[in-house]
Amino acid sequence: MGISEFGGMAFAETILKHSGLYSIYERRLGSRILKDPLPNHIAIILDGNRRWSKYHFAGIYSGHSIGADKAEELLNWIHDLGIRITTLYVLSTENLERKDGELDNIYEVLRIKLEKLYNDSRIHKRQMKIKAIGNITLLPRPLQEILTKLEEVTASYNSMFLNIAIAYGGQKELVEAIRKISRMVKSGIIDEKEIDEKVIESCLYTSHLPQPEPDLILRTSGEKRLSGFLIWQSAYSELVFMDVFWPEFRKIDLMRAIRTYQCRIRRFGK
Repeated sequence: MGISEFGGMAFAETILKHSGLYSIYERRLGSRILKDPLPNHIAIILDGNRRWSKYHFAGIYSGHSIGADKAEELLNWIHDLGIRITTLYVLSTENLERKDGELDNIYEVLRIKLEKLYNDSRIHKRQMKIKAIGNITLLPRPLQEILTKLEEVTASYNSMFLNIAIAYGGQKELVEAIRKISRMVKSGIIDEKEIDEKVIESCLYTSHLPQPEPDLILRTSGEKRLSGFLIWQSAYSELVFMDVFWPEFRKIDLMRAIRTYQCRIRRFGK
């Protein structure tokens, strides 16, 4: 989706809102996407919090806080649509090099939201398995502790899956997988000739999922790259890039991305 295309849609949406037809349009789109197969696994790069703050003359903390609120809304939309697996790219290893003041703000926002999630009865009603993927040892101890608590309390669930990619790097994930396989070969667990795609997948952060590969990867903010996100798993994922900053993301944007996915013909190289 190009910028000009998005601008045209934004203009059309303004007319719809003022005419009172916007809610009707949203319901019709929601009804339409439910008629075709939905993606089983959606991965989202939550991008644009800082730029949203800049364009709205707000503090960076405000952008991250509203972005966190939006992620909470997203989980409800995902549940309502019946999508089983969600992977959210929250913080990359490169993000950890930002100035200390901003990182402290991000960590505090995340801690508050994760504590709220831990105390939310809906994760138990929905039987949602929550897991952090990434090197969480790089995070402050309070964040490590709440992520560990979330994993432990939801360990037995398998109806829905929420993966939080935090302190995550796709290249680092592959390096760690290679090291695991090397140790397996060295210890005689497997033979070198037995190394194949399944062995590699079993050593990735997403090995606990019934479907590690996202059907759809969505990135907000207008950037058109994956930035190392799920390098192995994304080989045949459908990619959708949207010109909207994450704090402004709406349910209708999610439904549009799903509709774009549904309109594509997936051949998986065949």
